[in-house]
Amino acid sequence: MFLASIDSEAVGCVMYNQQSAGVAEFNRMFVAENGRGHGIGRRLLEKMFDQMRADGYEKVVFSSAVFLRHAKGMYEAAGFASIPHPSDFPVEWEPYVYFMERSLAE
Repeated sequence: MFLASIDSEAVGCVMYNQQSAGVAEFNRMFVAENGRGHGIGRRLLEKMFDQMRADGYEKVVFSSAVFLRHAKGMYEAAGFASIPHPSDFPVEWEPYVYFMERSLAE
């Protein structure tokens, strides 16, 4: 977990865990309203990618809600690409969730 702050005030965090051998799952990122517009999200992602590489991961995957449209553009700019829903994902939830992945190769 990484935390971000502005003037000693916490404004963001990002977390990940292992999904499988060589694959990390990015599972939470939050940036408070007063932290937005400062590049905090992008810097948190870059710090997370560096740590994932150091931890030996080769790829990162995640899912997010489709209503968070502003975030998807940031993820695409960070090198993530859309992937299909997992085969065991509930069909009734598919319209509300998207999945993405990114190689950690430099």
